[in-house]
Amino acid sequence: MLRLQATAAAPAPAEHGEGPVWDGAELHWVDITAGLVRHGTVAADGAVTERAAQRGGDTVGVVVPAAAGGWLLGAGGGFTHLAPDGAARVLVELSGEGGSPDSGGTRMNDGACDRAGRFFAGTMAFDERSGAGSLYRLGTDGVVTTVLTGLTVSNGLGWSPDDRTVYLSDSGDSVVWAFPYDLATGEFGSRREFLRFDGTDGVADGLTVDDEGCVWTAMWGGGAVRRWSPDGELLAVVDVPVENATSCCFAGPDRDVLVVSTSRQGLDDAARAAQPDAGRLFVARPGVTGPPAFPYRGPL
Repeated sequence: MLRLQATAAAPAPAEHGEGPVWDGAELHWVDITAGLVRHGTVAADGAVTERAAQRGGDTVGVVVPAAAGGWLLGAGGGFTHLAPDGAARVLVELSGEGGSPDSGGTRMNDGACDRAGRFFAGTMAFDERSGAGSLYRLGTDGVVTTVLTGLTVSNGLGWSPDDRTVYLSDSGDSVVWAFPYDLATGEFGSRREFLRFDGTDGVADGLTVDDEGCVWTAMWGGGAVRRWSPDGELLAVVDVPVENATSCCFAGPDRDVLVVSTSRQGLDDAARAAQPDAGRLFVARPGVTGPPAFPYRGPL
């Protein structure tokens, strides 16, 4: 089994870094609790340089490129368009979602676009109560559909290279589900358990699928990213020297740099002192490549 050590990248730490995506030219990631979308470049040698940060909402769970320009966000309790000049405009406020932590509210969390340009994004309760999360699909016609309910922390999402399987992490239930997927309609089939975690090595947070069809899970509480075969066999571990790895993607000109986001959220003063790089991006070169993020192709 391959085992590698990730190294810290240059950009300053986030409080709750999440969701790096590579659009083919630039890297984008979010600081959820700060409500920020951050943008940068990834060089062939893996060096990451931040160029800008823009506010997308009170909380921002996910960013994807938009074919019509700018970026589409899962922010607050719905979908927001972020223009290149930093103007944030709410497109959809989801019924039954949103609110504050004190009122038992929910917020948008992770998501991704399929090859056809549909945007899927999930929710979670601020208090992470069981069953409060859902997964939504924003279609290329601008229509929102509820795909799944009863999730706890709807998290990482990714498709197999042939688009016939979609993987979804529910961190609150310590599981990664696999579903048959119909690219023509955007429909999920019946789920099966792909991975189940007992907490010993953390739980799967965000994920990505590489060009060979293997699934990479960032391990919250596990200080690592793990690579799994389509049959669920552990193939590789990339160690990250902080406790909470949150998500990952492949980036750079050759799409061979694994970029890992991390978080300081929930760490007490002692843990923050012991993990000064928590919240930073980390990079490694595991010898495989992954696809760029698909853009949202609907109206803005």
